[in-house]
Amino acid sequence: QVQLVESGGGLVQPGGSLRLSCAASGSIFSINAMAWYRQTPGKQRELVALITSGGNTNYTDSVKGRFTISRDNTKNTAYLQMNRLKPEDTAVYYCNAAIQPRFGLPMGAYWGQGTQVTVSS
Repeated sequence: QVQLVESGGGLVQPGGSLRLSCAASGSIFSINAMAWYRQTPGKQRELVALITSGGNTNYTDSVKGRFTISRDNTKNTAYLQMNRLKPEDTAVYYCNAAIQPRFGLPMGAYWGQGTQVTVSS
């Protein structure tokens, strides 16, 4: 069974920084793309940043130049470094990963439980 566990959320003042982590554990044969999404009440979940297994990255326009996604394949972990945070970054942040649990099984999409990020003075 595959699990994604996020950590690192919290309350930060505008202009501050946070680093989110997402650790995948359990039965894992391979991990393809890993991504961070965020969601606020009444809105659809939006893609914030994505990183492929080869290290290529993509960001939504509102976070370009402020957020950096990275991954450590030896630890099955993805990170989201968030700098110069703004109140509009306040949301629940979710980790998502495309994981093949065992050889021969199809790739599946897995989600973490979410971590709250609040940017407020």
